[in-house]
Amino acid sequence: MHLACLMLMQAVKIIHDPRVIRMLADPVRREILRLTSMRPMTETQLAKKLSLAKPSVWHHLKILQSATLIKIEKIKPGKHGILEKYYKPQAALFIEDWEQLSLKLKRRFIPRKIQLLKGMLSAIEYAKGKKNELVEISSETMEELAEELAKKILDTAKEYEGQELTVDRDGGILQIEIYRKALEELAKKKKWRNIFSCNPSSV
Repeated sequence: MHLACLMLMQAVKIIHDPRVIRMLADPVRREILRLTSMRPMTETQLAKKLSLAKPSVWHHLKILQSATLIKIEKIKPGKHGILEKYYKPQAALFIEDWEQLSLKLKRRFIPRKIQLLKGMLSAIEYAKGKKNELVEISSETMEELAEELAKKILDTAKEYEGQELTVDRDGGILQIEIYRKALEELAKKKKWRNIFSCNPSSV
């Protein structure tokens, strides 16, 4: 495909408004944004992909539109000549501003951050060939580390804000790149060095 035909979008958008961040806490809305970042999709296509009724998808799309997180990329005739709207997100990746979250809202996000961190740490251990020597981390330490990772992800994402997504990557690749850089910065801190070292020890 000719590069001029590719639809570029903003690489990263940092969300500062707590109201909009609450909207992004919904897993269905996050999945709609992820799916449409790969290619513009219609309400019907999203309903099929998500196994949801069209009225439910429409409801989520309207909420995302009201927060200017998603837009109509194009309108074209579908079956029987009915015009269909194709939706596309305003950015490939949305990152919540952790510093703007209330304690209550952080409690809603932290389980997802912990799952993310566990996956990243497991991948590190697997890559090191130490599948049976995972670092032992207490729940309290895991939560603290997850919060610090969320802040590092925000700091790293700021470097991409205002840039366009390049044609050689998609939102998923960009997310991995940002998370990897954030984890590398976190690993430099003396406090967390044992967790990321090649010689695991209890924390």
